[in-house]
Amino acid sequence: MREKLLRGFRQNLCRNLCLLASMLAMGASSGAQQPDGPQSDAPPPVAPKPAQEQPPGSGEKIIVPSGTRVGVVLQNGISTRSAKAGDSVYLQTSFPITQNNHIVIPVGSYLRGELLEAKRPGRIKGRGEFRMRLDTLILPNGYTVDLRAAPRSADSGGNETMDSEGKVTGGGNKGKKVGTVVETTTAGAGIGAIATRTPKGAGIGAGIGAAAGLAAVLLTRGPDAELPRGSTMDVVLEHELSLDSSQIQFNNLGQFQPVNQYPVRQQRPEP
Repeated sequence: MREKLLRGFRQNLCRNLCLLASMLAMGASSGAQQPDGPQSDAPPPVAPKPAQEQPPGSGEKIIVPSGTRVGVVLQNGISTRSAKAGDSVYLQTSFPITQNNHIVIPVGSYLRGELLEAKRPGRIKGRGEFRMRLDTLILPNGYTVDLRAAPRSADSGGNETMDSEGKVTGGGNKGKKVGTVVETTTAGAGIGAIATRTPKGAGIGAGIGAAAGLAAVLLTRGPDAELPRGSTMDVVLEHELSLDSSQIQFNNLGQFQPVNQYPVRQQRPEP
């Protein structure tokens, strides 16, 4: 009887040990798949990506403020030799205008305007001058708006100056006129001295030469004001410019069409 009880006890013990070993093996397997330590802490937050600025929605207005400077290139030459009030002026933008990292006026946009006045230089004094005003902007896609702008500075390769109202004034030639009188006086004195071989003859010749030089100065105009084709300018908006956002291609940089000829001063005989 005792041996039966002992044998049964051993069998139950072996069965329980096997069951315990199986449970321990399963617990070890599941523990290997979990990170060590308590899991009560929340996972670290993921930083959100910065939101990119979106272009204005369709129908919204884009305002380009007054005072904005626009780089342009002159498409048709201007000279007081032939220009007159009302003549058209054509320019093309050479640098884009942006707002909030979006292009609102692309390269290659056109500006159109007209000459408000044009005056030739006088024969005794005065300089050639003209003044222009820009009134139309045309984007490369054909969108056209009215504006009011005037040039503030120009690089023409000459001695022209420009004031705050967009008036271009030709350079002076006072030194050239004085040189003309001096040259003719000297030449006249030399001719008189050779002809008469006397100081008196030199004086008479000098007087005749001076008179001839003065007559040439009185019959010759001063320098015309000119901006050759291809001159670069800065144009300033005098009033804010309102653009329809539905007409703007915000990612279109545009393309500049270079002029065929770099501005070159042409020396013409002055009438």
